[in-house]
Amino acid sequence: MSIPNSPRYAARCQQGFTLIEIMVVVIILGILAAIVAPNVIGRVGDAQVSAARQDLRGIESALKLYRLDNFGYPTTEQGLSALVTKPADPSIRNWKGSYLERQPKDPWGNAYLYLNPGNNGEIDIYTLGRDGRPGGDGEDADIGNWDAE
Repeated sequence: MSIPNSPRYAARCQQGFTLIEIMVVVIILGILAAIVAPNVIGRVGDAQVSAARQDLRGIESALKLYRLDNFGYPTTEQGLSALVTKPADPSIRNWKGSYLERQPKDPWGNAYLYLNPGNNGEIDIYTLGRDGRPGGDGEDADIGNWDAE
């Protein structure tokens, strides 16, 4: 039995973790990270695509309000900025104020694109996806109001 003030007792109380114990914990954490990380990283892309689809629905609703007030959608040249600031067009007489708070950007930081008349319907609102180029698959695919679920 060690006496509390003896050097042997102090040495026994100051023992820490061994290198092997630390390595086992680090390996276990690494294995957990390898299992969890791919699942989390894949979900980020899905969330961005869902956010883009939700944005498209909101922009489309704002465009419908604009059409009700002004008897037509903004032209392609006026673009989505017509929802934020009144266009200089003198035929726009019923502009009721900002239909959107600011110029919308997709989850990847690019401006949403707008066509009137659209190639896929009366109007097209779309983003070119993560890569910012036409076409693509997965997160790089174009997302438009014509396929917003």
